[in-house]
Order: sequence, then C-alpha cells, then structure tokens
Amino acid sequence: MALKITDECICCDVCVLECPNEAIALGEEIYEIDPQRCTECVGHYETSQCVEVCPVDCIISDPDRPEDRDTLYQRYLRLEQE
Repeated sequence: MALKITDECICCDVCVLECPNEAIALGEEIYEIDPQRCTECVGHYETSQCVEVCPVDCIISDPDRPEDRDTLYQRYLRLEQE
C-alpha cells in the first residue's frame, strides 16, 4: 500500500528529508504523500523511513490503495529509470 499522512501531522517536515522517492510535499494544510511515487521505501530500505522518523505517528497505510510488495518494487524500478 502507498502510505498517507493523517491530519494529525504537525508539519515538522522531518519525513520530507527521509523519503528517497521525493514523494512527500507540503499540501494545503499538512504534508501529503504522492501515491504514484511512494514505494514504502521498497528497493531502498527494509522499513518505511518516513514512518520511522515521524514524531507523532501520523503516517499510515492508505486503505484506499492496497498494493503488494511486487507492485511497490515495480514502481521503485520505474522511478529509478526517471
């Protein structure tokens, strides 16, 4: 699944620096994750780095975007070619 940031986000921007795919950007009120760029760090790390550093635990799996590890890895490969 791609990840998403809930409205509990405090806009500390720590997650932005950790994302290897540059999938996180400031939205109108809080940071948002571009699901077309999010691989949950598959291909880069064993765990999702944004989740690891978030001080308020506001980054969750997006239930509206179920994806398996292979799908995330294929996205990683596509992003690496860009």
